[in-house]
Amino acid sequence: MRVRVATTALGITAALLAVPACSTGTEPDTAPSARTEKPADAAQRTVTLSSAALATRLLDESDLGSGYLRKPERPARHDDVTVIGCPALSELGGDAATGGSLTFPRKAKATFTYAGSSSEISEELYSDSANKLSDGIGQIFDAMTGCPTYQVVAGGTPIDITSQKLTAPHDRGDEQWSQLLTFSAGGRSTVVKQVAIRDGSLLLVVSGSPALVDRHLDKALAKATATATS
Repeated sequence: MRVRVATTALGITAALLAVPACSTGTEPDTAPSARTEKPADAAQRTVTLSSAALATRLLDESDLGSGYLRKPERPARHDDVTVIGCPALSELGGDAATGGSLTFPRKAKATFTYAGSSSEISEELYSDSANKLSDGIGQIFDAMTGCPTYQVVAGGTPIDITSQKLTAPHDRGDEQWSQLLTFSAGGRSTVVKQVAIRDGSLLLVVSGSPALVDRHLDKALAKATATATS
């Protein structure tokens, strides 16, 4: 499963590395949600959405409010990547830890800056079978949080990373994961919070400045899981 390493001139601003299909033995922060559904609603949650349909469910500037500006998507980079101090990651080798988002084929993504600052929030949506989404994102969070500290050398730049598993919001969706990542490079540090929520056949991943993630997570989930109307 591949995930993204994103950098700016001032340091790391978003966080996911390629990880192996293995488990550290930890379980995702999951709990059954109290959900009363009509049969039609339950059927809707199992429908696999196209990338185009997912794109319409992403937050936009009007949802976020004033001060947010969408960033243009950059072409995928394929820097040489070496992982030091985390065997579960280093086993993949540099070629496996190169750009791109999660490898689910149906996906959409948007990233926004806030108020001209270095603060960012990124939203990613994926659609596939519930089992595939659960297994894929669960393996990633297990691997990332299984190594509390490690180093990545990406494109010749050493990046020190610490990870911390957080308690995920159990009252949202079917499964939830959350972690806090700190990236240190060139004398600067960036803290990134990441929350993933699976709701039926849809996976929402929100990453970025912790305050922005907390502020917009519920809004992102509501829009992503809204039942389409004709």
